[in-house]
Amino acid sequence: MKIFNHNLRVTALIIWIGALPFLFYAPARASEANASDSSEVAGKTSGASRWLDDYSQPVGLTYNAKATVNAAYLWRGQYCGALNLQASANVGYGGAYFDMWWNIGTYDWRFESFQPEVDFSLGFNRWGLNVYLLYVRHLDDDCGFFDFTNRFGMGNRLEANLRYTVSSKLPLTIHWATRVAAADGYYPDTIGPIKRAWSSYLELSYTHKFKYDISLYGAVGITPWKSCYTWYVRDFGVVNVELRLRKDWSLSKRCGLMVQGQLAINPTMLAHDPESAKWDPKVPAAQTVNANLSVGVYLK
Repeated sequence: MKIFNHNLRVTALIIWIGALPFLFYAPARASEANASDSSEVAGKTSGASRWLDDYSQPVGLTYNAKATVNAAYLWRGQYCGALNLQASANVGYGGAYFDMWWNIGTYDWRFESFQPEVDFSLGFNRWGLNVYLLYVRHLDDDCGFFDFTNRFGMGNRLEANLRYTVSSKLPLTIHWATRVAAADGYYPDTIGPIKRAWSSYLELSYTHKFKYDISLYGAVGITPWKSCYTWYVRDFGVVNVELRLRKDWSLSKRCGLMVQGQLAINPTMLAHDPESAKWDPKVPAAQTVNANLSVGVYLK
């Protein structure tokens, strides 16, 4: 049986997961969306009382730090590496912030190559709206730190992001990201120079809080045109269906511990190549069905 080989099944999957926020809705506290896909905001906050705008607003200086050990580096439905250590630090004032994120890990489970990465984010986060620029730098690349030329394959990336969360009582988030400079090129079918893809990603996500500091995160992400998320071979696609189950413990007033399980599937590329569901340690980047286990500590 071919997996996701019919557009109707993919459409039904999108509608079903998109309805999950309303099926599981319950009043709950949710953390603000922040600089990167995996960081957390901390610091003094104050909130409004109305149901749809009760966001926790930063008051004065805010700061945050986090470190996790992960069995896999999964990002927007893509496999980006195996065992790794990731850490982040964030400082902000009045909603404006600067964030640094690091990854040190092996590319696959053969441990033959490593891929260190550092990301910088600069943005503004207020009233549930988070606008930021994300600069991604792979330290094992041969391009210069300020090299923003368009190229095929690895290289620096500059991305514009827009994220909006409805409220803590309805933690439904929509996120749009577009690569605006540096490595995001592909060669067209006809003879010609490399083209910029303007790779874009649109995601709808929801976090449901249970008792005992347990949370369930679900997301559906699409790419509207040919992009890095479909390996530059296909146009519109559902490239990420993701679930994360997380448990938190308080170690102190400001410090916490988390354990998280994650499952991510790229339906469009899985339908294009059903064999990609099989795990192959020699070509892990081609995997379209992935799982991850994370353990981390963080400042609240």
